[in-house]
Amino acid sequence: MKFMQHALWLRYVVVAAAGVALVGFVGENSILAHMNNKERISDLQKEIDEYRGQYETNMSKLRRLETDPKAIVEIARERYFMKADDEDIFVLRDDSQESTENETTE
Repeated sequence: MKFMQHALWLRYVVVAAAGVALVGFVGENSILAHMNNKERISDLQKEIDEYRGQYETNMSKLRRLETDPKAIVEIARERYFMKADDEDIFVLRDDSQESTENETTE
């Protein structure tokens, strides 16, 4: 009789342990999936913070372009190598690659 009660109790323990293991480690709602999702959320939050910083930088540049006419001239000269008719532009490069294009001067 004592053995039957012990075996019945052992069945409950085994079923409960199997249920906890199944729910905890298998499936999309498992503890492992939860930990992976938390890590992914952390990585995505860092990426959002980076993009937010870039956005703020770009918005400040845009505000400067909208309010300061000299900023447009500065960007045109630096980034696009535009010049006035009476100016010459000399481009100095820091990299060691040789240009494959032939450059001509006036």
